[in-house]
Amino acid sequence: MPGFEEALSTLASPWGVSVVVIGTALGIFVGAIPGLTGTMLIALVLPLTYGADPLLSMAFLISIYVGAVSGGMITATLLRMPGTPASIITTLDGYPMARNGRPGRALGLGVVSSLVGGTISWFFLVLLTSPIARLSSEFGFFEYFSLVMMALVLIATIGGGSLARSLFSGVLGIFLAMPGVNVATGQTRLTFGITEMNDGFQLLPVLIGLFAVNQILRDIYQIEQTDERIQLGGESVLIRFADVMKQGVNLVRSSVIGTWIGILPGIGANIGSVAAYSVARSFSKTPDQFGKGHEEGIVASEAANNATIGGALIPLIAMGLPGSVVEAVLLGALVIHGLQPGPRLLEESPAMVYTIMGAMLIANVVMAVIMLGSVRWLARVVHIPRSFLLPVILSFCVIGSFALSHRLFDVWVMIGFAILGFSMETVRIPLPPFIIGFVLGPIAEKNLSLGLQASGGSYWPIVTSPLSLLFIAIAVVMLVGSSLRGRITPANGGESE
Repeated sequence: MPGFEEALSTLASPWGVSVVVIGTALGIFVGAIPGLTGTMLIALVLPLTYGADPLLSMAFLISIYVGAVSGGMITATLLRMPGTPASIITTLDGYPMARNGRPGRALGLGVVSSLVGGTISWFFLVLLTSPIARLSSEFGFFEYFSLVMMALVLIATIGGGSLARSLFSGVLGIFLAMPGVNVATGQTRLTFGITEMNDGFQLLPVLIGLFAVNQILRDIYQIEQTDERIQLGGESVLIRFADVMKQGVNLVRSSVIGTWIGILPGIGANIGSVAAYSVARSFSKTPDQFGKGHEEGIVASEAANNATIGGALIPLIAMGLPGSVVEAVLLGALVIHGLQPGPRLLEESPAMVYTIMGAMLIANVVMAVIMLGSVRWLARVVHIPRSFLLPVILSFCVIGSFALSHRLFDVWVMIGFAILGFSMETVRIPLPPFIIGFVLGPIAEKNLSLGLQASGGSYWPIVTSPLSLLFIAIAVVMLVGSSLRGRITPANGGESE
């Protein structure tokens, strides 16, 4: 297989092993700190990978992703504060079990479930990526344009919350991606005479501002917040093989649910864990024990939220479509390293695809080893005052934004988007549709422009092509369905009151 040997030699090299171990450890560390997220860390370290080996860079970022999703269970269990959104459901049973004197048992179950969920989703990643990439390689310009538009609508409608706010966020992201060079005409637009705007808003400072600096601003308001902490005593965190086999059906079922939900754009690990938790409760012989420290609940939640990683990477690699904010950042990383995400990635850079797959599998194993071997030390992370962490993180944000092009303008862009992100979240406008629109908007515009050039300016192929029409129809159905659901829900709510 072309590229496999290169990927294997990269990951098996001392540098490859080092970046996976360090990336996973950093992800676990940040994921365990409430208020800090894997998305924030990936956006923060992305400038460090600029100019580095692309294979090692992506292995590093994938490892952070895996570690961060898993690390959130520590504070979810010991503090009832999920370190990441993916661990919200883990608090329902992890924290009660810890309060009942079994924190080690809760953490051990979570680690093993995370490993199994990540491994099962990895198999789906390996099996499905190539067939989906071959299918999407048959897409023309209009088909790809319609696919991107469908993804934008799915992200706005499936993610929950207000449809109007989500659509506004996505459209705003598309609009703010427009300044710079028009891909159709080659002329600059919306630069307002500012020379630095000729290249548009660079993705890196936008990401750092929206997720890192924005989060810092939010943490400042909660800097003195204290919570009840459960100490991890002498209880072992190791889980017997018999316990794993006892939860076998739950593990596999939750992992498969998490994987398939991860494939769908805009849903994410938190929804995957909710779905798996609900199904586990439905099939459980003791559903009344859920929410009271039940092992089945912890297993379902952690297996599913880690399984969404492999699922979400499938459309990213095969079609160049990010299913969540983290994948949007990873897509940006591929672009920064000069790679074309989507079906061409498997043809032009198979080594990158195999590196991503291999890094995910290895990072899952490393995550389990690190967490089982050092969970007592990691539990102390919750005691680190955020007043010490935030200034250091902010310094790295400024350095990372400036280092991209050595322009102070990018630092101002970072600050501007931090304020924008803070303001949007304050009025409950979600950020995921914004960043997905910012990343996918130019891709949609480019394919539409190329399609119009190929068709002599005719828009008819959008609806005359069967695949393109299918994608547009799905988008319309999702929009109409979400709109009707939004009207019915308030009405029902009003009746119940």
